[in-house]
Amino acid sequence: MSSSDTVISVEGLSKSYLIGHERQTRGYQTLRESLLRGLKGFGRAAVDTLRGRQILDGEEIEEFWALKDVSFEVKRGEVLGIIGRNGAGKSTLLKILSRITEPTEGRVRIKGRVASLLEVGTGFHPELTGRENIFLNGAILGMSKTEIKRKFDEIVDFAEVEKFLDTPVKRYSSGMYVRLAFAVAAHLEPEILVVDEVLAVGDAEFQKKCLGKMQEVSEGGRTVIFVSHNMFAVQKLCTRGILLDKGSIKTSGSIDNIIADHVSLGVTDRFSNAKISRQPQIVGAQILTVHPRTDSDLQIMIEWILPLDVPGIKVGIGLNTPEGQRVFDSGPEDYGLRSPDRKGSYKAILTVPSNTLMARRYGVSVGLWKGSANATVFDHQNPAIGLSVEAVPVGPYSHQDTRDGFVNVQCDWRLIAE
Repeated sequence: MSSSDTVISVEGLSKSYLIGHERQTRGYQTLRESLLRGLKGFGRAAVDTLRGRQILDGEEIEEFWALKDVSFEVKRGEVLGIIGRNGAGKSTLLKILSRITEPTEGRVRIKGRVASLLEVGTGFHPELTGRENIFLNGAILGMSKTEIKRKFDEIVDFAEVEKFLDTPVKRYSSGMYVRLAFAVAAHLEPEILVVDEVLAVGDAEFQKKCLGKMQEVSEGGRTVIFVSHNMFAVQKLCTRGILLDKGSIKTSGSIDNIIADHVSLGVTDRFSNAKISRQPQIVGAQILTVHPRTDSDLQIMIEWILPLDVPGIKVGIGLNTPEGQRVFDSGPEDYGLRSPDRKGSYKAILTVPSNTLMARRYGVSVGLWKGSANATVFDHQNPAIGLSVEAVPVGPYSHQDTRDGFVNVQCDWRLIAE
């Protein structure tokens, strides 16, 4: 593709915010000191208002950079996945691309109309009906009334809100809201579709429809920017990815490599938590096996604390693929044991038999919960630790290095000559 195919160009993009903190004081304060402090804060807020500056609470001001020197390009028809942990700067980046907020430094050049779905019902007016909001959003995108009418039936059919079309959207459930919002954003033919965690709301069938529609949009030559914590959806939809970490691009490239880097980012074979809590909490997790291999048993140790008696509490681990899909989970109750529920500190060691796991990277999640349906979750570390299993060939003709999958099922094969 030539430079003329570039529809989004981001150069040296940075965004900073000012955060107010209360100064730490020792001992008590007199009434006079408290009143003077309040008057000082009121005076500063009045000056900030008159000068058009951000109003801040607190006596100490800190500058926080949500994005720092971010640069990349997106080509026409490309589906770009942007991933990263909470607080990495993903939503700030999308707000700048959607022209909701201005950058502090750098610039963004965009060719074409942008439709954004950054949260449930973005751009909807709560007092207007579903029908009126469809036409309002189309007008915002610069579409004519004729163009909107041509797509109207498709939008309503996709969103499945025909019965409530003339009801103010403020009375919609969150599921109805997001179905209509996504349908409008995807069907009104923007050149660029920006989607942030739309798949976090809605049932499985609707999520499947969303993925299918976004694939259809990209195959039609339009560009999609997709942010999600659902690695399976990101891998299925995107061809290229960007991994953000602390406001900067950690790495970019093929989506499979980006997902693997995301899983391993900040994750080691050891986890510890020294924070004091009144809730049951995981305080440690560790891979005990040195250099895990396919031909050796794998041992994982977890440690937890119960600050009080919690009858019925359960502990367990889950092994996940880099995309977040569960390979298996396990807990003491699976083997007739009962998780300790009295106040105290505890450890447990799980042994996974040799020749069970394939040579892959995994993430190990650890949790403490109570109940089954609508369980009360006390602590959940996902992933708590990372695991990399090394391949060891079995037999002279082994092809274990090249097999697909994540677990090694011991099968009984019989070859019969006719």
